[in-house]
Amino acid sequence: MDSGNRHTPMAHYKQTNVLFILLCIYSAAHPRFFNQLYGGERWRDGALLNDGQKCKVILQYFLAPVFTVMEKAVLKKMIEMIGWEDGDGLFNAGGSLSNMYAVNLARFRHCPDMKECGMSASPRLVLFTSQECHYSITKAAAFLGIGTKNVYVVPSDERGKMIPGALEELIVKATREGAQPFMVNATAGTTVLGAFDPIHQIADICEKYGLWLHVDACWGGAALLSKKHRDLLKGIHRANSVAWNPHKMMMTCLQCCAFMVRDQTNLLQHCNSAKASYLFQVDKFYDVSFDCGDKSIQCSRKPDAFKIWLLWKALGTSRLAQRVDRALAMAQYLTQQIKGREGFRLLMEPEYTNVCFWYIPPSLRHLPDCPELWEKLHKVAPVIKERMMKKGSLMIGFQPHGDRANFFRMIIISPQVSTEDMDFVLEEIQSLGQDL
Repeated sequence: MDSGNRHTPMAHYKQTNVLFILLCIYSAAHPRFFNQLYGGERWRDGALLNDGQKCKVILQYFLAPVFTVMEKAVLKKMIEMIGWEDGDGLFNAGGSLSNMYAVNLARFRHCPDMKECGMSASPRLVLFTSQECHYSITKAAAFLGIGTKNVYVVPSDERGKMIPGALEELIVKATREGAQPFMVNATAGTTVLGAFDPIHQIADICEKYGLWLHVDACWGGAALLSKKHRDLLKGIHRANSVAWNPHKMMMTCLQCCAFMVRDQTNLLQHCNSAKASYLFQVDKFYDVSFDCGDKSIQCSRKPDAFKIWLLWKALGTSRLAQRVDRALAMAQYLTQQIKGREGFRLLMEPEYTNVCFWYIPPSLRHLPDCPELWEKLHKVAPVIKERMMKKGSLMIGFQPHGDRANFFRMIIISPQVSTEDMDFVLEEIQSLGQDL
């Protein structure tokens, strides 16, 4: 393909200056950045202090005693909000890694001999997740040697929620095939549609078949802070493990990701421990349970819990809850504006702050719902996205979904966002695409 006229990142880099690079770095802090599951101004979480603590790592208690205690305190609070009486957990380098921890831990509980004997000690293990889940579940299956073909994809309904009946049918099918089901992954806040799986119903099935239930609440976990919206995660207290990323809706700096387990038997420790005697001596003068490095697959970890600890102290639970409530209120405002504006069509009523919609240029509005319309509409969002990026006015993602043509996926997080910003988004999209 002739790429002579195509834009390339390196060609663009050669034409930039330091100011432009700085603007790129801080673009996600702009109130009109709606592209990812993070955004907005983030200055109260101590990220600079955290990154400056080069010698402070979570490994052995004496290396970072304050940060170690902070992590335990934050995890205790998050575990309490999930609804567990007690539990265990750690902060790690991403939600994908949290989901990988969950798959590995579920497998260890089901087949503990695999830690020493490897795959030779394993039957054919299978896990279940919805078609809307995060891709890290499939990656975890590949990385851990389970195999991507042993990830059974459960159909979702038109809202993007896992269908419990279909889950049970697949569990029965897999068992008849001679496989051993060991885990179900439910999603609380899917990446594209912002859907919340019916956790209570899924938990009933997991209990019936003795399966580990993991809830990927990396995106939707912050709704637990809100009295108004926490029912989105109804039943999460029945999960065996939960992933929750404060760097998303809670707006700490990246990375800040918690993995938590409803377990009081040191399962994380037993699963991941290598018992390195030069690090984890049992005859230290303090309580060696504070040497938490051996329950992680990493050695040293950054004290990421400090970010959310400081933010929580600065704002308090009530103001963090207000952020969640405000984001959902802005999503509802935008939804109503889309419904009432010519040329815009809503994909579906949003359940969270993912607002998905099409912009239909005037040249296509005479067409009925037919293949011709959707084929042409599929090309609209990419052009508008290119124009908005080159202009620098805002940033919104787009994607297809199943057999649906490309649509805009608006993610609302920042408390800086106003109704005026919502109006601007629609006006700017219309301005950038009305000639298409």
